[in-house]
Amino acid sequence: MDINTFLSVLLYVSAIVLIIVFIIVGIKLITILDKVDKITDDVSNKVDSFSGAISTFSKAANGLANISNSMVFGVSSAVSKIFNKKMKEED
Repeated sequence: MDINTFLSVLLYVSAIVLIIVFIIVGIKLITILDKVDKITDDVSNKVDSFSGAISTFSKAANGLANISNSMVFGVSSAVSKIFNKKMKEED
């Protein structure tokens, strides 16, 4: 066996080993991507459920803000009417 055939066999064996390693790494990457896909789906579902709760809280907060705005408007218009009557009485 001369050096050329030995190097050829060594090259083929190393190529076969590399192909096997790449196949194993590819399979592991596919399983990791499947797990990541499941996690992103789970996170997306949780975000959607929180989105519904957040919109409910947002509607409640808007309702309370509208009520407080109308109360402040009523109080301020009553105070301005009182001051306007006093100003007219002084004139």
